[in-house]
Amino acid sequence: MFKNISMAMIAVFSFMVMSGCSSPNPYGDAYGSGDTRSIQQVYYGTVVKAEPVTIDASDQTNVIGTIAGAAIGGILGSKVGGGSGSDIAAIGGGLLGGYAGSEAAGAAGKRNGVNLTLKLEDGQTIAIVQEANPNMIFQPGQAVQVNVDGSTARVVPR
Repeated sequence: MFKNISMAMIAVFSFMVMSGCSSPNPYGDAYGSGDTRSIQQVYYGTVVKAEPVTIDASDQTNVIGTIAGAAIGGILGSKVGGGSGSDIAAIGGGLLGGYAGSEAAGAAGKRNGVNLTLKLEDGQTIAIVQEANPNMIFQPGQAVQVNVDGSTARVVPR
């Protein structure tokens, strides 16, 4: 019975880790279902500067990775030895698993981005950071469209 519960816990935590680290296409040309049928303000402008940046979402994924790693490490550690040796192995496995899960989640939470400085047609200069898309490289002087929905924006070539 405990073996089935352990396997179920491993499956649940593995799913949580994988779902926490995967995301739909985050580029400026990707839209989620929540973005459909919403009115967006549109601005036109020109790229002044495009700088590569690292987008760090590890603090969002780190907690899930730590918990999942600790649970899996604790379960696997409890299978070692018997009696108090099993308890010590479970604690050690939990600590090591938590650390490994945290590190893996931290690495998975980093993405390449681009900080775009734009000069809009109305004279305003703005900056927007979005995930870098290798198929959509921005260059200074390039004409772009900025779609704004509330406090979020995305930049696409014009």
